[in-house]
Amino acid sequence: MTQSHIPGESAQTAGDREKQKKIWVTLTGLPLSFQLSWPFHRSTSGADFWVLHGDIRLENSDGLHALVAVNLSATVREVLPSLDPKDAESPVINALRKEVDRRQIEFVKSGKLLPVPFSSRHYDFKRQRWVFGKATDEAIAEFVETKVYWQTKLGNEKRVWIGDTGEAQYLETPTSHLLEVAGRLVAAQGLLRIDGEYAEATQGLMSQAERFERAMRKGLEELEKKHAFERG
Repeated sequence: MTQSHIPGESAQTAGDREKQKKIWVTLTGLPLSFQLSWPFHRSTSGADFWVLHGDIRLENSDGLHALVAVNLSATVREVLPSLDPKDAESPVINALRKEVDRRQIEFVKSGKLLPVPFSSRHYDFKRQRWVFGKATDEAIAEFVETKVYWQTKLGNEKRVWIGDTGEAQYLETPTSHLLEVAGRLVAAQGLLRIDGEYAEATQGLMSQAERFERAMRKGLEELEKKHAFERG
């Protein structure tokens, strides 16, 4: 099982990859990393779907993670150019992040495998595009700040790629608009330095650690409360 690669990322040395870790944040403020066991394989149960196993780790936690089996429906398989990471990775990760946002995935220390449907509810066939829920400008601004903070702290990166098409897909907004909102952050608060599609955190952003830690705690508490209620 290998760490998910970053779509469109330029080549890095092995040393760089070991120092850096790709952090994917959720709209609920949780910093995640994904390990996906490519490739997809046909279900052995006889059902008409494909399966991809993965491990979602809640970073900045005491070993909390979620083992998942992404079940790709035949309907969605038809709209993907291929099942290779270059075509499938971003929508898979975004579908999983959306399940975390919806508090459908529980992070634990055990190894219980959770089936996760990757179905047509994530795809608009009329407009032929992925739909994960359109974020407001306020949510995008908060997302960019959160992404840059956690990627800087946990991913050991000074320059954070915010023009990632996978992130734009998750927020259901054009990459240009995501960058425009990030630009407004710079003008309004001076929290980021923007260089093309990359952002660098200022000391002002990194000094707000308690804000991001608090948001993470709140997101995790709400998720745990939901699953505790379901268990009775």
